[in-house]
Amino acid sequence: MNIKELYIKGIKIDPNIFTFKFGCRCNGECCHYGVYTDLKEHENILAIKDKIIPLMDETQSTNISDWFESAEEDDDFESGVAVGTEIVNEKCAFLDKNGLCVLQRLALEEGEHKWKYKPIYCVLFPLTIYQNTLTIDDEHIDRLSYCNKFPISDSSIFDACKEELEFFFGKEGFEELLKYKEEVLSQVQNGVIANGNKK
Repeated sequence: MNIKELYIKGIKIDPNIFTFKFGCRCNGECCHYGVYTDLKEHENILAIKDKIIPLMDETQSTNISDWFESAEEDDDFESGVAVGTEIVNEKCAFLDKNGLCVLQRLALEEGEHKWKYKPIYCVLFPLTIYQNTLTIDDEHIDRLSYCNKFPISDSSIFDACKEELEFFFGKEGFEELLKYKEEVLSQVQNGVIANGNKK
């Protein structure tokens, strides 16, 4: 691959995000498995527990000790520490019976950005950060019944996640991504990079 590497905010960009075809009929299934949060995100969520608890329904636990797993070291997280959300009634502790995230509901009810309280790994899925690289969470995609199981769209995973990527990288970082996309797709057209889904 002759294309240059791109780093935005210190994170390497996997060029496959521009060619990997992705289609999904989202039903919140991806949230059932829980997610890893950065230690700071974990602390921020606990700090607003009194706002979260009233939004929870009978399928969720209002006992905060049921919300998170034990912390573990992970260099892919800003603080160097990851804390997983627990599974309660076969779904993420923060997912209600209607498949809605109470963290996102809280932000919307407060008139804030919808992702203000959500862990960034929730926001980015089906993308992920692995070994300091923004890449495709293809293992997680493969176990979801509603993603890439139907005739796959012509849209790339990048096209499906533009809003999320701009939220994560900011406007300037997203502009860098758009320029990199054109470079990658030009290489694809010239046969330098393979086009299609990786396995």
